Amino acid sequence: MSVINTIGRRKTSVARVYMSEGKGKITINKRDYTDYFPTGVLQYKVNQPFALTETTGKFDVTVNVKGGGINGQVEAVRLGIARALVENDAEHKPALKAESLMTRDPRMVERKKPGQPKARKKFQFSKR
Repeated sequence: MSVINTIGRRKTSVARVYMSEGKGKITINKRDYTDYFPTGVLQYKVNQPFALTETTGKFDVTVNVKGGGINGQVEAVRLGIARALVENDAEHKPALKAESLMTRDPRMVERKKPGQPKARKKFQFSKR
């Protein structure tokens, strides 16, 4: 198996995932994933695709992620890893799809419109 290259996106975060066979080392922006995502919930999200497909410790993953906040970044990484696992073995797709890890979340921040202070908020209306 050579290096599998996939991409994951969430809001404004973009994660480029490079997966190859190895001992389970996950590196994000040249740092260990436990350093980059310090809380347990975020680390669980990174490992979720491996846990569902029972492939924990079989692949080395290198990720370049940029943009957005920490939660958007971790969900972009999760989508990229899930796509890489499916590209490696298509039999993993039903398990990942059942947990909706194969779905790209399309929700983005709505743009600000002219003549309004925010996207939907209006300036105060004065009747008189």
